[in-house]
Amino acid sequence: MKYPIDIKKMAKENKSFRRVLDTGKFGQLVLISLLKGEELGDEMHPTVDELYYVVDGEGEIKLNGKSYPFNEHEVMMVPAGTRHDIINTGKDDLKLFALFTTPLYPENEMIPTREKSFAAGKR
Repeated sequence: MKYPIDIKKMAKENKSFRRVLDTGKFGQLVLISLLKGEELGDEMHPTVDELYYVVDGEGEIKLNGKSYPFNEHEVMMVPAGTRHDIINTGKDDLKLFALFTTPLYPENEMIPTREKSFAAGKR
């Protein structure tokens, strides 16, 4: 990305489970959209810090098995080595963006659904 963007607008309009917006040498910016009742998927990255920001919707975030409400305009820094999951507990789609301190996904990747992500062996 070579210019400023309206990240909140892009996140609200995103319909893909995961959409990589930009990848740098030491970081990656990703949009995430979770359907009603859908979850990101329990995961842990040993060498990557992650920052999640909820743009729209209601959910919960699990950190090492403990659940916390995670709702619109809230942010959570997930340190490397922390097992985590995000679940949409609201009536509508949960719209987030994430910043990873090390790129996790191929540049410009767009995965439309959680099923396709898991089918491809990606989390």
